[in-house]
Amino acid sequence: MTYITNPATCKLILDVQELETATAKILAERNPQIAQATLYRQLKKMVADGVLKVVEENRVRNVIEKVYAINLDLNREIETMLAENSGETYFHLFQQFTIGLLGEFQTYAAQPDINLTQDGSGFNTTPFHATLEELTELAQKIRDVIKPYRDLPATPERQTRQIAIIYTPPTKEKK
Repeated sequence: MTYITNPATCKLILDVQELETATAKILAERNPQIAQATLYRQLKKMVADGVLKVVEENRVRNVIEKVYAINLDLNREIETMLAENSGETYFHLFQQFTIGLLGEFQTYAAQPDINLTQDGSGFNTTPFHATLEELTELAQKIRDVIKPYRDLPATPERQTRQIAIIYTPPTKEKK
């Protein structure tokens, strides 16, 4: 699926994710740069591909207005992925995770008063070598380091943040 690499469809998904549910009318108002025909075509395709689902249909005058939501049952997706060892389901879950991160950065970047050096935001990638056992040990150490901060209450000085740590699948070393 190329929805997150296409700026228009990615924006639609982010909007639905942020709003939890949205109609085509709401999405059109938030995205005036997307032609109406394109918007409806993309929504129909995303429903057909299982990215979005129709959660409600309301009659508005002589037209049926559809209400869209992200189509993800996390528990079912994880069970399917593990039972079938499904790369497709694994990628779908990662795509949803990435959409959530994109939404966080989009919300931040849209604020008029951001300060890239003072706000405490950033991203990084660091290659490393580890066995499965070493990776498991590292993941536990990271959880242990983060736990005391996760349990602190929010205050005006202590703002809510998200931390995302991604362990990529192993890459095949080139010989």
